[in-house]
Amino acid sequence: MNKDMAAKVRAGNGFIAALDQSGGSTPKALTQYGVKEDAYSGDAEMFDTIHAMRARIVAAPAFNGDKVVGAILFEDTMDRDFAGEPAAAHLWNTQGVVPFLKIDKGLEQQADGVQLMKPMPGLDALLDRAHDLGVFGTKERSVIQAANAKGIDAIVAQQFDVARQVLAHDMMPILEPEVTISIPDKQEAETLLRDSILRHLDDLPDGTEVMLKLTLPEMPGFYQVLVDHPKVMRVVALSGGYSLEEATRRLTLNPGIIASFSRALTERLSVDQSDAEFNDSIAATIDAIHAASTAD
Repeated sequence: MNKDMAAKVRAGNGFIAALDQSGGSTPKALTQYGVKEDAYSGDAEMFDTIHAMRARIVAAPAFNGDKVVGAILFEDTMDRDFAGEPAAAHLWNTQGVVPFLKIDKGLEQQADGVQLMKPMPGLDALLDRAHDLGVFGTKERSVIQAANAKGIDAIVAQQFDVARQVLAHDMMPILEPEVTISIPDKQEAETLLRDSILRHLDDLPDGTEVMLKLTLPEMPGFYQVLVDHPKVMRVVALSGGYSLEEATRRLTLNPGIIASFSRALTERLSVDQSDAEFNDSIAATIDAIHAASTAD
């Protein structure tokens, strides 16, 4: 595992940008950006269009390692270039941003109040390829829709199984068992999730570390025990549908957790902005997320 990248992530003087919209979430992200679905035809054009948006973000002067610790890439993005350089290499070598890769292949149908990850055939080969391209770690998402102990235990067990596979390839896994922000029993679900994660952390060998990406909790400081855990490199937060304003407000109430926002990162960007307007807008957003991520 790259020691310089690990040190950058561990210091956490910034946030992780989530640039990993998948085939399912890309149309919504493009619509938010001002690109309607009739502006492209088929998946190839869609991915070309979202890559152009991502490349514009990465090229913005404010998008650098001073405030952006890392960036999570979709597989299609990892296989492309930024500024004529392979995406992961460009992020680290040119901008000082640690590259991660989204590896999950979507969600199963809901059962026991949760959506597990679909099978990931070929994961070992993908991890080998990502490692060779200079990717530091991975991210894998599943979703909790209710405070169901059986379902949440199943989600956490699956997340840790995948994490062990990632660790075997000398990469850092980010486990993302997302709690849906709109459920009525969100705080109860967070309690079940935290306690299950702690049990699974205890089963990891000493000296092993993982990262956690969690929905911002209802109770400030609720995940502090995970932030302080010796087997957790970092806890990062997803925006989960909260606005940028609400996500950053909640983040400031949870010291030690840094952001890993996707929708909130791009909500003020538009395809119709001039380069100057776009750069000013992303700079303001980066400043806001960085300030919330580093608040004491």
